[in-house]
Amino acid sequence: MIELNLDFVRSQFPAFSEPSLQGFAHFENAGGSYACKPVVERLHQYYRETKVQPYYGFEPSKIAGQQMDQARERMAAWLNVATDEVHFGPSTSQNTYVVAQALRQHLQAGDEVIVTNQDHEANIGVWRRLAADGIVIREWKVDPESAELDPAGLDQLLNGRTRMVAFTHCSNIVGSMHPVREWTDKIHAAGAIAIVDGVSYAGHGLPDVAALGADIYLLSLYKVYGPHLGVMVMRSELNGQLPQQGHFFNADHATDRFTPAGPDHAQIAAVNGVIDYFEAVYEHHFPASPPETGAGPAQKARAVAKLFQQAEQANLAPLLGFLEQQPSVRLIGKAHIENRAPTVSFTSENHTPIEIAARLAEQGIGVGNGNCYAYRLMEALHIPPEQGVIRLSFVHYTHSDELSRLTGALARHL
Repeated sequence: MIELNLDFVRSQFPAFSEPSLQGFAHFENAGGSYACKPVVERLHQYYRETKVQPYYGFEPSKIAGQQMDQARERMAAWLNVATDEVHFGPSTSQNTYVVAQALRQHLQAGDEVIVTNQDHEANIGVWRRLAADGIVIREWKVDPESAELDPAGLDQLLNGRTRMVAFTHCSNIVGSMHPVREWTDKIHAAGAIAIVDGVSYAGHGLPDVAALGADIYLLSLYKVYGPHLGVMVMRSELNGQLPQQGHFFNADHATDRFTPAGPDHAQIAAVNGVIDYFEAVYEHHFPASPPETGAGPAQKARAVAKLFQQAEQANLAPLLGFLEQQPSVRLIGKAHIENRAPTVSFTSENHTPIEIAARLAEQGIGVGNGNCYAYRLMEALHIPPEQGVIRLSFVHYTHSDELSRLTGALARHL
């Protein structure tokens, strides 16, 4: 079995050689990962050489537009979707807000929308506001003990009036990776569309969106080693059905219909750096093959995701085992690594999350604390939202030595 070369991986991230970050261990990757070197270089190049209005005929403008187009094409190929199904927005929250305005015009009073109380608020709040226009909101609730979503709960809510279901691929608190295709098939059988929040999943490997069956799939690139952008995949059929939200003269341009305010051009061009990094990881770990027999982008994405997740699970297992042994700790979510992301949240009987986070920060360990925009989940789990949880989140580039530092520090403070 091919294993991730951690030395190679960490050499691709300037943060690990940055003097000001020496001795710091980053365990809040669910809030934002380090940017890889190709992204930093692409941004630098764009601002130096092509920081002009793109898509005109003069050379710097032409090159800028080509870089932006290439970013969309390459991201689409790695997600296994059509190029004009990829939309870049300022953030996932902004992308869902725009789609909600389209649904406000598209749906009718009495139509039903299903949301969970496990998701990040970006995939809950905008849909719930549709109630002001007569849309009926149904809530798919987590089990208050396990914090998990039971598929039977979805079955009970789906009916002939259901028009849309929004759920997360991976909870940013619970960490469970959900069987998306199984759920989207149920949703489509009921005649509804499926909107899937993949923000907390994509940092662990880009998904095959076509295989998942999502009508809209969302991710945030600043959690995938890139710039602060939201990516929204909207399948072509749905794009044509929903009222466009951009400038009227762009109504026939698929990628302009749901981006009324385009994000920073340099950041779009820098998306190439994310794909450069994934390509480099693939090429480093797998032998070159002739072009006619070589893997395509979607196949490469699956191989890289497998490498990432194997490396993550090697660190996840001891962390979960350690927390399970702490009598004062309430672990949120399952205590085993199967179908679980390395996003691990807990509360302590002895200390508040902010106290624990502060003590870890004093030792150069960065963790998350609070509700992490999963406010409704905190309420469902009877955790005060203003207090929230401690969130320990890492990715493939995390070293086992950093994990040992974390558990050692937690052992002293818990």
